[in-house]
Amino acid sequence: LEPGVLRVEAADPGAGVSLASELRLDPAGVLQVRHTLTNTGPDVLDVASLLAVVPLPVAATETLDLTGRWCRERSPQRLPLVHGGRVRESRRGRTGHDATLLLLAGETGFGFGHGEVAAVHVAWSGDHVHLVDRLPEGAGRHGGVLGGGELLRAGEVRLGEGEAYTAPPVLFTHAGDGLDGVSARMHDHVRARAAHPRTERPVTLNVWEAVYFDHDHERLAALVDVAARLGVERVVLDDGWFLGRRDDTAGLGDWEVDPQVWPGGLHPFADRVRGHGMQVGLWFEPEMVNVDSDLVRAHPDWLLGARPGPDGTGGGTRPWRTQQVLDLTRADAYDHVLSQLDAVITAERPDYLKWDHNRDLHEALDADGSPAVHRQTRAAYRLMAELQARHPGLEIESCSSGGARVDLGVLEHTQRVWASDCNDALERQSIQRWTAMLLPPELVGTHVGPPHSHTTGRVADLDLRCLTALFGHAGIEWDVTSCSEQELERLAGWIALHKRLRPLLHAGRTVRTEERDGAWAHGVVAPDRRHAVFAFVRLTTGADVVPGLLRLPGLDPATRYRVRAVDVTGREELRVLGSGISLPPWCDADGVLLTGAALARHGLAMPVLDPEAGLLIEVTAVG
Repeated sequence: LEPGVLRVEAADPGAGVSLASELRLDPAGVLQVRHTLTNTGPDVLDVASLLAVVPLPVAATETLDLTGRWCRERSPQRLPLVHGGRVRESRRGRTGHDATLLLLAGETGFGFGHGEVAAVHVAWSGDHVHLVDRLPEGAGRHGGVLGGGELLRAGEVRLGEGEAYTAPPVLFTHAGDGLDGVSARMHDHVRARAAHPRTERPVTLNVWEAVYFDHDHERLAALVDVAARLGVERVVLDDGWFLGRRDDTAGLGDWEVDPQVWPGGLHPFADRVRGHGMQVGLWFEPEMVNVDSDLVRAHPDWLLGARPGPDGTGGGTRPWRTQQVLDLTRADAYDHVLSQLDAVITAERPDYLKWDHNRDLHEALDADGSPAVHRQTRAAYRLMAELQARHPGLEIESCSSGGARVDLGVLEHTQRVWASDCNDALERQSIQRWTAMLLPPELVGTHVGPPHSHTTGRVADLDLRCLTALFGHAGIEWDVTSCSEQELERLAGWIALHKRLRPLLHAGRTVRTEERDGAWAHGVVAPDRRHAVFAFVRLTTGADVVPGLLRLPGLDPATRYRVRAVDVTGREELRVLGSGISLPPWCDADGVLLTGAALARHGLAMPVLDPEAGLLIEVTAVG
């Protein structure tokens, strides 16, 4: 085998099983473990569990994992690690809003920039488990085990003689420099994958929060024209373009352009977008159906779940969001949806698909009444791969009622994820901070939403919305035709700034500071450490009148840097939401010259900011 790869084979002839385990350690310091179990005996083998575990560092005394819900994905929770297990199971049929991207265990008090930490990630979009188990016998050698794998239901994977089951990859890493060290290793691993996008990530306008289901042609044309003026590079037509889709209760599964809404097809819209030099995106939800659809009326037996009764009704699972799940484990259902999607993509030629998945897969049974999440997940992966093979260059975003399918399994077939349906900039600060534990910024969609968030009701200043959306695969989800001329100028300035910083943001190392007195900072440092950009964000009011000094991590101690504040929307005069107290001198146009050592040890004086306000800091090597 190649360097860094170990293959271990074992067999138990009496039990009729053999096991092949591949351990692959990459240059980033990420260990990928994958098991293949083969039934070598004459009897059917029901696979109950096949997990990957590694020794836990002796120093591990605390755990950190993530939970969440719709519009509040990836909320951290920290617990002491005592004897016994901490198990995070997901039985949602998709990764889940509450899924922990990484389960981490480390020494007491580990943080972003310090402490020994070990981490595990299960690269799988179906049911899964992450676990850590501290054992009393481990003292002096290792503290226990850390691991995870696919969570299988009874009868879900049954192997006949000679058949094999290959478990999803489980990834492990270890860092002595805290959570940022774990992120750096995972980001390097992700960026080295063959499936990782190599082209610049286009600034995207999604029309959803601008028009919802109201596909008025003149209104959409105006949106496209304004987007082009701003510097947008991709426009996505969201839900509502297909047969019978006037709201979310009907039409899912009927993937044909609705002639009543689009009598000339989507070509006029696409031609207008491409006429401005922009790419075209299109929304799909291929794994779901509405009962009110031609597909379900013709094939009620194609629903995942209980079989329909003699009158053809009552099939599927318990309804959620007026949706049922299309049983992709059936060859006829799979072939049908593949044919429909292929026909639309061939005819309309979108560059990009926003691939949604808006419900959990409870009671997911196939036609024989067997648990089907494993095969349904494999079928979804296969569907994505087949469409991309037929349409080279087609990109796919994994959206799942926001961030409910974010994992490295689906990212083998997609080029970006939608972190959350919440575009509230304050909520997004936390969501994006913790999503970055696993994923580098270029894979995470980050959009400027409207002033008034439709998911939280909060009103946010444009500067904070732009600052938050800068650090990712940036875009807009707002009716920009309603903007004032001043707002349009500021959006255009923000897009220009993002394009200038994009090579740094999408290739550098992510660093973060701990929250202190209601404020925190995060940034990206270039691989050669000659360029960096940081955001200082005040989340709430602080106990202290003056926020004090901010230390900037990740820079080269010996290098001299010019440090300056940058207006995030391109205005010549820096605007800061504060109490009127003068800005520190380094915020002047010329900035200040300091070494990386001084910035890390002593830091910069921060201005007094109102809650829900922030400041962008650019650091550039001199000489």
